[in-house]
Amino acid sequence: MAGSHRIVVVGAGVSGLTSAVCLAEAGWTVRVWAAAMPRQTTSAAAGAVWAPPRPSSAKTLQWSHESLRAFRELAADPDTGVCMAPALTVGDSKAAEAMSLAAGLIADVRPADATDLRDGFAAGFRATLPMIDMPRYLDYLTARLGAAGCEIEPRSVRSLSEAAEAAPIVVNCAGVGAGALTGDDTLRPLFGQHVVLTNPGLRQLFVEIHDDPEWVCYFPHPRRVVCGGIGIPDRWDTTPDPEISERILRRCRRIEPRLGDAEVIETITGLRPHRPSVRVQAEPLGRARCVHNYGHGGNGVTLSWGCARDVVRLVERG
Repeated sequence: MAGSHRIVVVGAGVSGLTSAVCLAEAGWTVRVWAAAMPRQTTSAAAGAVWAPPRPSSAKTLQWSHESLRAFRELAADPDTGVCMAPALTVGDSKAAEAMSLAAGLIADVRPADATDLRDGFAAGFRATLPMIDMPRYLDYLTARLGAAGCEIEPRSVRSLSEAAEAAPIVVNCAGVGAGALTGDDTLRPLFGQHVVLTNPGLRQLFVEIHDDPEWVCYFPHPRRVVCGGIGIPDRWDTTPDPEISERILRRCRRIEPRLGDAEVIETITGLRPHRPSVRVQAEPLGRARCVHNYGHGGNGVTLSWGCARDVVRLVERG
């Protein structure tokens, strides 16, 4: 393929891999440069579930709708790590607002019974949502990328200009690292921590929605349950905090007593790339072009396919 069709994607988290897959399958020659391989990225530490994005806008709702369609298709293949799972979401008025948005996309959104609203939750909803076992899903995306003729190269990128020397188009999916690469001081780390337990037989996921920095969530995958959650702004240290783990376990076990007998497998952490708004935008980069795709915060999975397809459109627009 002609040299003008070469692309370097910076970053191998869910945004980078999904963008690279969409570009490679559209016929572009793609290289992925990654400071961390997929299973070492923040994406690997996600729960994860497709859920209505917060905060929402017309654009994020469009991206999330595109991603929902993609995840529904992927759920038909058990090798992807995606399944359609029963979900209970609870919380305050923010939960009601979020699920009212989902009602236009998810056919079976319905109010939860009063007996489900323990611990004084003001609102609750049941639905069937895409749940993603992230290590398996990242492996799937990596394999799909390989099938399209693209490999992931371990390489730290000091500047986007460095990538532009290797290809005329650069796609910036560097996550929290995009701040330093672009000089974007609106992008800040949001520390997250999950405790992973053995699964005592759970199938239903649980998510509490509000604006506080700590909440209850757990995601039961076939062999493990990912429990959270917390978001600490401007913390760069990814060392697991035992006190946070204790609070997570206490909250999750209060909601689901069966987790009391589950064994702790590991504690995982990551830095969500928080920004006032997601940046999917093209701009000149010397004689090259750069398409940015970063700043998803905790919505990276939810927005991944929609944003990646917009990346392709921006690349093809020239």
